[in-house]
Parts: sequence; C-alpha cells; structure tokens
Amino acid sequence: RENLLKMQRTNKLPNSNRTLNVDINTPFIMTDNVQEFADGENTDFETVFVLKDFDSPDYSYLYKRDNRIVGPPVVLHCAAKEEPLHFSCRPLYSTTMLNVSLCFTGFRNKEEMKNLVNLVHHMGGTIRKDFSTKVTHLIAYSTHGEKYRLAVCMGTPILTPSWIHKAWERRDDTFYFLKEFRTEFKVPPFQDCILSFLGFSEEEKTNMEERTLKHGGGYLEVGDERCTHMVVEENSVKELPFTPSKKVFVVKQEWFWGSIQMDARAGESMYLYEKNDSPAMKKAVSLLSLTTPNSNRKRRRLRDTLAQLTKETEISPFPPPRKRPSAEHSMSIGSLLDISNTPETCKSSKPSKSSTPVLSKQSARWQVSKELYQTESNYVDILSTILQLFKLPLEKEGQVGGPILAQEEIKTIFGSIPDIYEVHTRIKNDLEELLSDWSESRSVGNIILKYSKELVKAYPPFVNFFEMSKETIVRCEKQKPRFHAFLKINQAKPECGRQTLAELLIRPVQRLPSVALLLNDIKKHTSDDNPDKITLEKAIESLKEVMTHINEDKRKTEGQKQIFDVVYEVDGCPANLLSSHRSLVYRVETIALGDQPCDRGEHVTLFLFNDCLEIARKRHKVINTFKSPLGQTRPPPPLKHIALMPLSQIRRVLDLQDTEECVNAFALVVRPPTEQENLLFSFQLTGEETVKSAWLRTLCRHVANTICRADAEDLIQCTDPDSLQVSTKDMDSTLSKASRAIKKTSKKVNTKELGLMESESSVMQNSGICFLLCCQIYF
Repeated sequence: RENLLKMQRTNKLPNSNRTLNVDINTPFIMTDNVQEFADGENTDFETVFVLKDFDSPDYSYLYKRDNRIVGPPVVLHCAAKEEPLHFSCRPLYSTTMLNVSLCFTGFRNKEEMKNLVNLVHHMGGTIRKDFSTKVTHLIAYSTHGEKYRLAVCMGTPILTPSWIHKAWERRDDTFYFLKEFRTEFKVPPFQDCILSFLGFSEEEKTNMEERTLKHGGGYLEVGDERCTHMVVEENSVKELPFTPSKKVFVVKQEWFWGSIQMDARAGESMYLYEKNDSPAMKKAVSLLSLTTPNSNRKRRRLRDTLAQLTKETEISPFPPPRKRPSAEHSMSIGSLLDISNTPETCKSSKPSKSSTPVLSKQSARWQVSKELYQTESNYVDILSTILQLFKLPLEKEGQVGGPILAQEEIKTIFGSIPDIYEVHTRIKNDLEELLSDWSESRSVGNIILKYSKELVKAYPPFVNFFEMSKETIVRCEKQKPRFHAFLKINQAKPECGRQTLAELLIRPVQRLPSVALLLNDIKKHTSDDNPDKITLEKAIESLKEVMTHINEDKRKTEGQKQIFDVVYEVDGCPANLLSSHRSLVYRVETIALGDQPCDRGEHVTLFLFNDCLEIARKRHKVINTFKSPLGQTRPPPPLKHIALMPLSQIRRVLDLQDTEECVNAFALVVRPPTEQENLLFSFQLTGEETVKSAWLRTLCRHVANTICRADAEDLIQCTDPDSLQVSTKDMDSTLSKASRAIKKTSKKVNTKELGLMESESSVMQNSGICFLLCCQIYF
C-alpha cells in the first residue's frame, strides 16, 4: 500500500494525462483487515479510512459502523491545496461535485434515483428536494413539470442523469472539471415531446421535422392521438381542420424556434395558437351597394370604397399645403382623398378652427417630396428593426444558453448599419420639418447635400462587404441551430414582415438608387427658376458618387439581358427602363376588366421589375403599306407601351374572390402623384402557368421593398368583386369584341391623364444601320 501511495503522489494519476507532485506528511497505517480498526475508539486522534473501492465488503463494513471514509482523490486534492481533509457525515470519494447542489425531476424509478443520490454524495455534492435559487443543476428525465419550468426561467443548467454517471467514471481524475463536460449532457428541448406541423410548406416541414429529431423529440402526422404538440403556421392557417384533444398543446411556430434558441422547452402558455379573424374588408365591402341606378352615386361609392381599402394602414403624416383662407372655402373636403404609403397615424394633423376646413390641390412637387419623406421614414423603421430585433439581442450579455454568436461574427454581419441608421434618422427629421412648413421655394436638395459626406463615409463599408455579411449569415445558420432559431423567431414578427435578416440587410444596397430616382422626379416637377433645381442636380450627383462604390460584380448580366428583351418587345417602351439597378422579376398575361389603364377586354402584359411595373397591351393588327426591299431585320414589336408605373404608386393590391361573375381576377389601387383620387386597375389572369396567389405575394413584396415597408402582406386584401363593379362575364363574346373595336376608333388612352411615367424616347435603334422609308399603321 505504501508503494501504491507513492505512485499516486509522483506518477500519472488514473484516467489522467497529468501528474501531481505533493508530499503527504501524515501518519498512516497500511492494513488488509479493516475490522481490527473499525470498532476501536481512540481519544487522541480520529481514524480516517482511505478506500479505493466503495463497492467492496470493507466499505459496507465500515459504513454500517459510521466510520469516516474517503477516497484517494480527496487526500490528493487536499494535499495539493494544503487544506485539511474535508469533513463529511457521508463517505466522500472525491471532490468532483464540491459546492454543487442538485435537484431531481421526472424520475419514476426510485432505485435509480437512490443510486444517483449516493453517487452525488460520494463526490461531495448535495441534494435538495425542492427547487430554489440555491440549486446549481437540475437533473431531469422529462421536460414537463414545475421544476423544469423554474430552471428554464432562472437559467439553471438542466442535465440528464448520464452527467452524474460520467462524473463518477472520472472520479479518480483530480483535474476533472464538470463545466467542461456539461454541454453534451444537456436535456434536449423536445425530450418526451411528439410534434406535428400544420400549415407549413413541404420544405419547411421537412426542415422542422429534422430539427425535432436533432433536439430530442419525435414527430407524427397531424391528428395522431400520440402527439403532445401541434405547431401551427399562424399566417397561413385561418382555422384548425379539427378540434384537437385538450391534452395537445396547439402552439405557434415561435414556440418551436424559441425552444431551440433557448436550448430548452419554452412555456406553451405564451405561444398558444388563437384564431385571429381580421375584419379588414367587411366594412369596406359594405360601403358599396349596387342597387342604386344613379351612376354618379356608384362612382362616388366606388371612390369611398377605394379610400376605405387604403386608409387602414396608409394615412399621410402631413396635411397638404394650404391656399389663402379665402380660397379654401371655395373647395370641398370630400373631393380630396389623401392616401399615402405609410403605416403611421396622422398625429400632427389637427382640424382647422374654421367651421369648414378645406384643403388645397397638392402640387406634384409636394407629392413626390412627401413620398421621399414617407419612404425615408419607412427605411429608418427597417434599420431600427435590424438593430433592435437582431443586433442588440445578439450583443446582450447573460443570454440563456450563452452567446448565440461571437462578437466578430456580429460585427461582420451588421457592419456600419448603426452609422447608416444615424445619418438617415437626421435626414428623415429634416424632411419632416421641411414638409411641416412647406413652400415651393424650400430646398429638398440641400438636405441631401448636407449629409452627402456622411453618406459617403457610412455606405461603402457596408455595401462592399455585403456578400461577406450574407455568407456569414448562411454559415452561422447552418452551424449554429440557436442562431437559426433566433432568425426564425424574428422573421415571424410583424416588424419583419416575414422577411429574413438577409432580405432586410439588402435595403441599404437598394436605398440610394431609390432616393436618386425620387430626386429626379422632384427635379422634373421643379420649375427652372426655382433655385432648388440646381441644388437637386448636385444632390443627385453626390448620390452617384456614393453608388460608384457598389461592386460592379453584383450586377447580374442575365437580368440586364431580360430588360433589353422587354424594350425590344414593347413598342414605345421608355428608354429609362434600362438601369443597372433594375431587374425583371415576373411577367403575367392578363385581360383588362376596367376602362383604365386601357379599354376593357384588351390583352395586357404586366412586366414586374424590382421597382416599377411596365404595362403593355397586345397589338391587334399591323398593316405594312410600304415595305423595305431588304426586308425587316427584326420582327415588329408584338406589344404596345401603355405606362411605366413606379411601384410606390400602388397603394393596395386586391385579391378578388372567385364568383360566378368574376374568376381569377385581381385589382390594383393606384395613386399617381398628379391625381387627387385613387384609380382602380383591374385584370383577369389568362396564363395557366400563373398562380394568382404567388403572383400577388411577389408583387406585394416588391411594392413593400420599394416604399421601405416590412409588412408586405398588409398591402393585399381579399375583396368581393361586386363591391368594385368588376366582372369577367362575357369577356370573349362576339358582341363584346365588336363593342370594343368601335370604342377604339374614337378613343385613345392618354397616359398623361393617368399621371404615369411618360416615355422619354422610343426604342433605342442599333447604330450604323441605314433606315429605309417604312410606314406602318397600327390599329
């Protein structure tokens, strides 16, 4: 035995790769028969028995006679720290769990629990029956119960019984640290849970099922009686297909991702699914009745309906400029519909003291300036969302389960977003002050010039490293499940509009080109004698200076080719459609159902770009009265340009319900800057390959991107077509076609009246070609 002790003092310890060199200058006696000492009493000193095996008969003999028993690791630990032997009323083999206080939950086998308690005591730990702040670890067999919930709330580590067994296996290692081996023994968040998923796409459902298995749970199909939870996609499920059992938790998807992010099962009470019917359209639809024979009354009610459809989320924060008081009384307030794309409520507008307050006609310059402010305000809100929902929580100290990302990764993802947010907040405030005290002589360009140096400083660091930011998000999302869950939780929040972090972060890349377009529009509506015209030109040039830092490699060659194809396909297509920042997103074939933007029954093609909508109609007949002897190098364009409309002019997208009178139709509520009322463009989809829901969602998403709003789905409303006097009936009848042909001979579409973007030039012709005289007559 003496040789054995020397080996433990000077050589490698069992189960360890390190050595411990200590001197134990304590009197000891070596014996193979503990019975001769166990029953003896000595008043001069206390006898301590050092045993290697706590499962031996010697241990049982000494334990029954209340002898003090310790293991070799205790002796070595105290000798290394020059401490006296730890006193314990129980046998103490090691100090592995010294200062550790455990609580148990979910155990049904008493023998197993008794064995675990003994092991904890042998390693110096304590056991508490009730959970309290003194408990350092919860040993759980299940994620159910009050103790588990308290441990989650208090951030107490929740571990499996295997953690105790692993510590006992390493009991002879004096250098064993429990914290180093704690992660692999955490209780997974979905342990003892069987989940089902309702309302998700197949791809998303498969992803969630795989993560359920990875985090200790199981999954079954919806409706299986063995399920403990039903996770519902609350945005797509309007009502449950059946009444689930009371034992089943019906929760929103945020519960699922929140559990993964916390690495613990979240409390279901905070995430219970509740049916949320929005009566958004009920009042609007009821405003219009088709029983009246008075056509003027119908048009007035239609106008009121369009206003109701847009006013819920779109109220201007500024009153339009007023004329002199004597002129105000000559106008009717009912003739003006002030609708704008902003989610804010008109708090600053107060009713006039006059008994009949009236508003003046808004100038186009004021309208576009107001649109610049509204998009700037929405953009600042999105930047604030990025910082408040994503960056600050990731940087917060004391996160449950530890930091989600390293500080270097956070810095790479968000870059100079705080600097961009600060400068645009000041721009927004200056624009707000300008519009609150508006006059035509006030300068919009000076505001942009004022902050041009700060824009040059803030944008390039973010834009140039945007690809690295996206790559970091993708990599961390794959490697770190808690970060993936964190993103999913925030993506489902209304502030994000179900957009991913990467989609939100691309807004700074898109913002400056959008501002430049709006400044160009303001300049177009600014008179030549206004000093702001020159200032606006300087402001536009300053923005171009910032945009030159954008990496040319990010421009998609294929996207540019598609735009050229559209220009050649549409006769009269504006040349300003060609832009390096623009890309074609969607193309749909439709039939016009109203008298705007073209005659009812016209075959209309809609080209959706990321920031505008090109509307073109199909040519009916082409007569070549003179032909070139060399023939034509390119076939005549099959489409005729009607209008190029910025997406910011779309106030609402209406999904028209299918009825006997109306099938596969939709409508756009449009407000050009030169118009005082909303316009209704209604269409019927004709292409079988076009899915209406997908088309409308895509359209709303890009409208929201253009006006810097996150709540894209709030732009779409499901509407009764009768309330808007829209019908697809008899669209293909012979009489209808003849009627439309007669109308075409006496009516031409005037795009100037629609207030849409005018064609600056005809299609660009290839240089170096000698053109022969050719005349074509189009009907």
